[in-house]
Amino acid sequence: MLVRTVTKNIRRAHALLMQSHWGIMHGTETIPVRRVRDGALDLLKWLALLSMVLDHLRYVGLSLDGLYVPGRLAFPWFCLAIAANLQRVRDAPVTGQWRYLGWLLLFSVISEVPYRLFIEDADTLNVLPTLALGLLVARGWQQKTLFDRGLALLALLLAALFSSNLMFGFFGVLLPLAMLLVFSRPWYFSVLPGLVCVAANQWQVLLDSGNLVALLGLATCLIAPLAGRVLLRHAKNASPAAMRRWAYILYPLHFLLLLLVRQIIA
Repeated sequence: MLVRTVTKNIRRAHALLMQSHWGIMHGTETIPVRRVRDGALDLLKWLALLSMVLDHLRYVGLSLDGLYVPGRLAFPWFCLAIAANLQRVRDAPVTGQWRYLGWLLLFSVISEVPYRLFIEDADTLNVLPTLALGLLVARGWQQKTLFDRGLALLALLLAALFSSNLMFGFFGVLLPLAMLLVFSRPWYFSVLPGLVCVAANQWQVLLDSGNLVALLGLATCLIAPLAGRVLLRHAKNASPAAMRRWAYILYPLHFLLLLLVRQIIA
């Protein structure tokens, strides 16, 4: 009896194996393939993080105003990373995108206290709420379902009502969408997100100042989307450390580390 049962199971397994082989050979079965990480995208995220740290080094008590210029790359490159992620997973299940939003919202809350400790006179929230609202707007444009469009409209309404409380304001919320709109278009379309980036960086104040650093900062805002797209196109063979979920902790952590540096200098 035992031998008969084992024989039957072997025949069944063999039949299933042959059926699977036939399906693969004739295109009727899909082999699940793990999505390959984009080395260029990881590199873009690391460079955005680096430029953000350089920008915030201006607040440690040293005369480092020139770091404002490379610091203008951080926000547009994080927005470009959002657009790139949306473009990569546009046909994938939406659960991953909800997790993405969830992590942004969670660390928006976690990061606020370290942000306030380091930027003592801050008059806006940290940057993550702006990125979270921007993700909702860009995703609503891409997905086109009633629910997603509704969330996008809600995000736009919140951005309009609380623009002064958001880092980079209303135009900062629009920047991921602007990046997504031109993601697969010719390079010269990058002027659109470039202008949105300029608008998000208080261009009137910077232009009126006439300061060389301020003017270079505006120029950097204008070319940042194009520079990021060039990086994504031509750095495919890059292999930096993969920036996974653990990387979110780097945002509040860098505020605390720079606060420590400022106290040591003082």
